[in-house]
Amino acid sequence: MTETDKKSREQESDAMKITVTKNGPYIVTGGVPLIQMEICNDDEGYCRTWREVKRFPVEETYALCRCGHSENKPFCTGMHAKIGFDGTETAGNEPWLRHPRIIRGPELELHDYENLCVHARFCMRAGGIWGLTEQSDNPEAREIAIEEACNCPSGRLVMKDRETGKVIEPDLEKSIVIIEYPPRGEHGPLWVRGGIPVVSADGKPYHIRNRLTLCRCGKSENKPFCDGSHVQH
Repeated sequence: MTETDKKSREQESDAMKITVTKNGPYIVTGGVPLIQMEICNDDEGYCRTWREVKRFPVEETYALCRCGHSENKPFCTGMHAKIGFDGTETAGNEPWLRHPRIIRGPELELHDYENLCVHARFCMRAGGIWGLTEQSDNPEAREIAIEEACNCPSGRLVMKDRETGKVIEPDLEKSIVIIEYPPRGEHGPLWVRGGIPVVSADGKPYHIRNRLTLCRCGKSENKPFCDGSHVQH
């Protein structure tokens, strides 16, 4: 790849943005890749891996449903207006990002932002990520704990290396993933990957994160973010 190509890709990446509209859809701009992925279980029934199911043709701009009633999911078909969808954003200034629960193990430190849980369930294998963190001087426990944290789509679970103090984050393609979990028939949130900015309806940017999840069922009480309500509805 030439330097010109690299600069062009960087400029395209910088142009990517998701804008929340008042009581309406998410407007995605900048040619953000849209992918459908499924959570896959292992032989013991634990959530273990991701499987890419479909890549949609790349569009410069598109609108994604957030009311949950579109007739052409994941895209908006205007149903929010017909049903009188109340999409009021309630996430505010995201105070939970400042006060996580911290679990300190011998080699790893887990920051647990519980309010961000979307019930993807990657954290439950091998006794759970919390216990694994406390056993992180065991190489196998350390490896599984890091894997589970990095698979958490919402960024609820963030792992740090205690020796270096560095956050251990997965290298994610800038993209939006439609999460599906076939074993339970669950249609999960929109997984925003790679630090794509999300801007509120009043023009204020939310905190940019490598991993975050946006509600697409319309039921979250923490709009625009997913709070796991799709599991109960």
